[in-house]
Amino acid sequence: MHTAQDIEKAIRAAANPAKAKVLSGFFKTGKGEYSENDIFIGVPVPVTRSIAKQYLDTPLAELTTLLHSPVHELRMAALLCMVEQFKKADKAQRTALYNTYLAHTACINNWDLVDLSASQIVGGYLEHRDHAPLYRLAQSPQLWEQRIAIVATWQWIRRGHLDDTLALADLLLHHEHDLIRKATGWMLREVGKKDKARLCRFLDTRYRQMPRTMLRYAIERFTPEERKHYMQK
Repeated sequence: MHTAQDIEKAIRAAANPAKAKVLSGFFKTGKGEYSENDIFIGVPVPVTRSIAKQYLDTPLAELTTLLHSPVHELRMAALLCMVEQFKKADKAQRTALYNTYLAHTACINNWDLVDLSASQIVGGYLEHRDHAPLYRLAQSPQLWEQRIAIVATWQWIRRGHLDDTLALADLLLHHEHDLIRKATGWMLREVGKKDKARLCRFLDTRYRQMPRTMLRYAIERFTPEERKHYMQK
């Protein structure tokens, strides 16, 4: 079995200072920004993913150690390992992965970390269980837990189960943060891929009050005429 140190050594060997500077700006790590103090060392996602696949036998306790790292790519590697482990895990292992994930949401603190893991782990675990935890997350004071809640439904949307996405979108409809508006609009767009008529019914009674960013994401695949209709106040 591998250790957190093994993964860290491989990730750091792939570091690129020039890329780190670009990523730090892209992910808003400046003072007062949403990722203030997050540290990037410049490892692209495909490289991090490739490295993670070489260490899938790393115990969950070691991955948890990586989740506490201040380095973004190390937290990502841990999450990518957890996602792959979840796919092949038995019931007890899935429960452990899910509980560890929710116990460390403070470490899953950027939109890319949420988006590559929430649907697979949280959505995957809760799909045939009580969905109440998602509603608690959606009403959390923590931004990233709110994003986890809505993005976790992505897996369900693909299977045609749309109710929770729409209910959570209602809860987040007036959210002030752009990252939640974008995520909610994105999931609404996914709903529209499965059932455009249902998305339109949802929008028809809400589009005038929806934040424009959320609405633009939701109607991105509509015709120009349809987009014009919904974008008018």
